[in-house]
Amino acid sequence: MKKLTFALVLLLMGMSRGLLAQEEYAMYENRTFYGGLIAGVNLTQIDGDNFAGYSRKGMNVGGVVFFKMDEHIAGSIEVLLSQKGSVSKEPQMLAAGYYITKYGADLTYGEIPLMINYFDDHKNHFGGGFSYSRLGTSNEYITTNPPQTTPLDQTKYPFRKNDFQLLLGGSAHLYKGFFLNLRFQYSLLSIRDNIPNITKGAQYNNMWTVRLMYLFMK
Repeated sequence: MKKLTFALVLLLMGMSRGLLAQEEYAMYENRTFYGGLIAGVNLTQIDGDNFAGYSRKGMNVGGVVFFKMDEHIAGSIEVLLSQKGSVSKEPQMLAAGYYITKYGADLTYGEIPLMINYFDDHKNHFGGGFSYSRLGTSNEYITTNPPQTTPLDQTKYPFRKNDFQLLLGGSAHLYKGFFLNLRFQYSLLSIRDNIPNITKGAQYNNMWTVRLMYLFMK
Protein backbone atom coordinates (compact mmCIF):
# COMPACT_ATOMS: atom_id res chain seq x y z
CA MET A 1 0.00 0.00 0.00
CA LYS A 2 2.94 2.34 0.71
CA LYS A 3 4.19 1.81 -2.86
CA LEU A 4 0.70 2.56 -4.25
CA THR A 5 0.40 5.73 -2.17
CA PHE A 6 3.89 6.91 -3.22
CA ALA A 7 3.10 6.25 -6.89
CA LEU A 8 -0.18 8.19 -6.66
CA VAL A 9 1.58 11.16 -5.05
CA LEU A 10 4.18 11.19 -7.84
CA LEU A 11 1.39 10.97 -10.42
CA LEU A 12 -0.41 13.95 -8.88
CA MET A 13 2.78 16.02 -8.83
CA GLY A 14 3.73 15.13 -12.39
CA MET A 15 0.34 15.92 -13.83
CA SER A 16 0.06 19.20 -11.95
CA ARG A 17 3.40 20.41 -13.39
CA GLY A 18 3.29 18.95 -16.90
CA LEU A 19 -0.31 19.52 -17.94
CA LEU A 20 -0.88 22.83 -16.22
CA ALA A 21 2.20 24.40 -17.79
CA GLN A 22 0.29 24.40 -21.10
CA GLU A 23 -2.91 26.18 -20.07
CA GLU A 24 -4.27 28.48 -17.39
CA TYR A 25 -7.62 30.14 -17.05
CA ALA A 26 -9.65 31.90 -14.39
CA MET A 27 -11.49 29.74 -11.87
CA TYR A 28 -15.09 30.86 -12.10
CA GLU A 29 -14.13 34.45 -11.34
CA ASN A 30 -17.69 35.67 -11.78
CA ARG A 31 -19.38 32.77 -10.04
CA THR A 32 -19.89 32.00 -6.36
CA PHE A 33 -21.22 28.46 -6.85
CA TYR A 34 -20.05 25.82 -9.31
CA GLY A 35 -20.51 22.08 -9.38
CA GLY A 36 -19.45 18.85 -10.95
CA LEU A 37 -19.57 15.06 -11.07
CA ILE A 38 -17.33 12.51 -9.33
CA ALA A 39 -16.52 8.85 -10.04
CA GLY A 40 -13.80 6.72 -8.52
CA VAL A 41 -12.84 3.76 -6.35
CA ASN A 42 -12.52 3.29 -2.58
CA LEU A 43 -9.69 1.14 -1.17
CA THR A 44 -10.91 0.24 2.32
CA GLN A 45 -10.33 -1.80 5.43
CA ILE A 46 -12.04 -2.05 8.82
CA ASP A 47 -9.59 -1.52 11.65
CA GLY A 48 -10.19 -3.97 14.48
CA ASP A 49 -11.41 -6.93 12.41
CA ASN A 50 -8.12 -8.95 12.50
CA PHE A 51 -7.36 -8.33 8.80
CA ALA A 52 -4.93 -5.65 7.63
CA GLY A 53 -4.68 -4.15 4.15
CA TYR A 54 -6.88 -1.98 1.94
CA SER A 55 -8.31 -5.07 0.24
CA ARG A 56 -11.97 -4.17 -0.19
CA LYS A 57 -12.67 -2.11 -3.31
CA GLY A 58 -15.88 -0.18 -3.82
CA MET A 59 -17.53 2.62 -5.79
CA ASN A 60 -17.35 6.29 -4.89
CA VAL A 61 -19.75 8.23 -7.15
CA GLY A 62 -21.85 11.36 -6.88
CA GLY A 63 -21.79 15.12 -7.22
CA VAL A 64 -20.03 18.12 -5.69
CA VAL A 65 -20.81 21.82 -5.27
CA PHE A 66 -18.08 24.39 -4.50
CA PHE A 67 -18.79 27.85 -3.10
CA LYS A 68 -16.10 30.52 -3.25
CA MET A 69 -15.18 32.21 0.00
CA ASP A 70 -12.11 34.09 -1.25
CA GLU A 71 -9.83 34.20 -4.29
CA HIS A 72 -8.10 30.95 -3.30
CA ILE A 73 -10.52 29.50 -0.73
CA ALA A 74 -13.69 27.53 -1.44
CA GLY A 75 -15.95 25.36 0.65
CA SER A 76 -17.45 22.20 -0.82
CA ILE A 77 -20.27 19.79 -0.17
CA GLU A 78 -20.68 16.41 -1.84
CA VAL A 79 -23.46 13.83 -2.06
CA LEU A 80 -22.03 10.37 -2.66
CA LEU A 81 -22.75 6.67 -2.88
CA SER A 82 -19.74 5.14 -1.11
CA GLN A 83 -18.97 1.42 -0.71
CA LYS A 84 -16.70 0.42 2.19
CA GLY A 85 -15.83 -2.73 4.11
CA SER A 86 -13.20 -5.40 4.55
CA VAL A 87 -12.07 -8.71 3.07
CA SER A 88 -9.58 -11.34 4.25
CA LYS A 89 -6.44 -12.23 2.31
CA GLU A 90 -5.28 -15.20 4.39
CA PRO A 91 -6.54 -17.25 7.38
CA GLN A 92 -6.26 -15.67 10.81
CA MET A 93 -5.97 -17.64 14.07
CA LEU A 94 -7.99 -16.32 17.00
CA ALA A 95 -7.45 -16.64 20.73
CA ALA A 96 -10.48 -18.92 20.94
CA GLY A 97 -8.42 -21.61 19.20
CA TYR A 98 -9.83 -21.63 15.68
CA TYR A 99 -9.08 -20.00 12.32
CA ILE A 100 -11.11 -17.52 10.35
CA THR A 101 -10.55 -18.95 6.86
CA LYS A 102 -12.66 -16.45 4.96
CA TYR A 103 -14.21 -13.13 5.90
CA GLY A 104 -15.82 -10.19 4.17
CA ALA A 105 -17.97 -7.17 5.00
CA ASP A 106 -19.69 -5.05 2.34
CA LEU A 107 -21.05 -1.73 3.58
CA THR A 108 -22.87 0.76 1.35
CA TYR A 109 -23.29 4.31 2.62
CA GLY A 110 -24.94 7.51 1.52
CA GLU A 111 -22.27 10.07 2.33
CA ILE A 112 -22.09 13.88 2.69
CA PRO A 113 -18.54 15.28 2.96
CA LEU A 114 -17.97 18.94 3.93
CA MET A 115 -14.55 20.51 3.20
CA ILE A 116 -12.59 23.75 3.11
CA ASN A 117 -10.26 23.83 0.07
CA TYR A 118 -7.29 25.95 -0.95
CA PHE A 119 -6.80 26.53 -4.70
CA ASP A 120 -3.37 27.51 -6.05
CA ASP A 121 -2.78 29.60 -9.18
CA HIS A 122 -2.87 26.45 -11.35
CA LYS A 123 -6.25 25.33 -9.95
CA ASN A 124 -4.77 22.41 -8.01
CA HIS A 125 -6.44 22.28 -4.63
CA PHE A 126 -6.23 20.53 -1.29
CA GLY A 127 -8.22 20.65 1.91
CA GLY A 128 -9.76 18.91 4.86
CA GLY A 129 -13.04 18.50 6.64
CA PHE A 130 -15.56 16.03 7.95
CA SER A 131 -17.96 13.54 6.45
CA TYR A 132 -21.27 12.12 7.61
CA SER A 133 -22.30 8.70 6.30
CA ARG A 134 -25.57 6.84 6.71
CA LEU A 135 -25.44 3.06 6.31
CA GLY A 136 -27.83 1.80 3.64
CA THR A 137 -27.03 -1.89 3.30
CA SER A 138 -24.58 -4.29 4.95
CA ASN A 139 -23.59 -7.83 4.09
CA GLU A 140 -21.13 -9.89 6.12
CA TYR A 141 -19.88 -13.46 5.72
CA ILE A 142 -17.44 -15.61 7.68
CA THR A 143 -16.20 -19.21 7.60
CA THR A 144 -14.09 -20.81 10.33
CA ASN A 145 -12.06 -23.96 10.99
CA PRO A 146 -13.25 -25.78 12.99
CA PRO A 147 -16.73 -24.61 11.98
CA GLN A 148 -18.56 -22.36 14.41
CA THR A 149 -22.34 -22.53 14.49
CA THR A 150 -22.97 -18.83 15.15
CA PRO A 151 -19.61 -17.00 15.20
CA LEU A 152 -21.29 -13.62 14.57
CA ASP A 153 -24.58 -12.50 16.08
CA GLN A 154 -25.79 -9.80 13.68
CA THR A 155 -28.65 -8.79 15.96
CA LYS A 156 -26.33 -8.34 18.95
CA TYR A 157 -23.39 -6.77 17.08
CA PRO A 158 -24.81 -4.73 14.18
CA PHE A 159 -22.88 -2.06 12.29
CA ARG A 160 -23.93 1.37 13.45
CA LYS A 161 -26.12 3.34 11.07
CA ASN A 162 -24.11 6.56 11.39
CA ASP A 163 -20.42 7.06 10.61
CA PHE A 164 -18.58 10.36 11.22
CA GLN A 165 -15.19 10.63 9.52
CA LEU A 166 -12.23 12.99 9.33
CA LEU A 167 -11.02 13.50 5.76
CA LEU A 168 -8.03 15.02 3.96
CA GLY A 169 -7.57 15.24 0.21
CA GLY A 170 -6.02 16.94 -2.77
CA SER A 171 -6.77 17.32 -6.47
CA ALA A 172 -4.50 17.90 -9.47
CA HIS A 173 -5.90 19.81 -12.43
CA LEU A 174 -5.57 17.67 -15.55
CA TYR A 175 -7.29 19.44 -18.45
CA LYS A 176 -10.09 22.00 -18.61
CA GLY A 177 -12.69 20.78 -16.09
CA PHE A 178 -11.00 17.47 -15.23
CA PHE A 179 -9.24 16.84 -11.91
CA LEU A 180 -7.59 13.77 -10.36
CA ASN A 181 -8.43 13.47 -6.67
CA LEU A 182 -6.77 11.51 -3.85
CA ARG A 183 -8.47 11.35 -0.43
CA PHE A 184 -7.99 9.70 2.98
CA GLN A 185 -10.81 9.16 5.50
CA TYR A 186 -11.00 7.63 8.97
CA SER A 187 -13.90 7.11 11.37
CA LEU A 188 -13.95 9.36 14.42
CA LEU A 189 -16.32 7.01 16.27
CA SER A 190 -16.48 3.22 16.09
CA ILE A 191 -18.83 1.67 13.55
CA ARG A 192 -19.27 -1.47 15.71
CA ASP A 193 -18.37 -2.63 19.20
CA ASN A 194 -15.86 -5.37 19.96
CA ILE A 195 -17.10 -8.92 19.33
CA PRO A 196 -15.53 -11.25 21.94
CA ASN A 197 -13.24 -13.94 20.47
CA ILE A 198 -13.79 -12.56 16.95
CA THR A 199 -12.43 -9.01 16.66
CA LYS A 200 -9.47 -7.16 18.19
CA GLY A 201 -11.62 -4.33 19.51
CA ALA A 202 -14.03 -1.65 18.37
CA GLN A 203 -14.10 -1.26 14.59
CA TYR A 204 -13.43 1.81 12.40
CA ASN A 205 -13.66 2.54 8.68
CA ASN A 206 -10.22 3.29 7.18
CA MET A 207 -10.20 4.35 3.53
CA TRP A 208 -8.20 5.77 0.62
CA THR A 209 -10.09 7.02 -2.45
CA VAL A 210 -8.90 7.73 -6.00
CA ARG A 211 -11.40 9.67 -8.14
CA LEU A 212 -11.82 11.57 -11.39
CA MET A 213 -13.75 14.81 -10.93
CA TYR A 214 -15.27 16.99 -13.63
CA LEU A 215 -16.22 20.58 -12.78
CA PHE A 216 -18.51 22.41 -15.19
CA MET A 217 -16.53 25.32 -16.58
CA LYS A 218 -19.31 27.32 -18.22
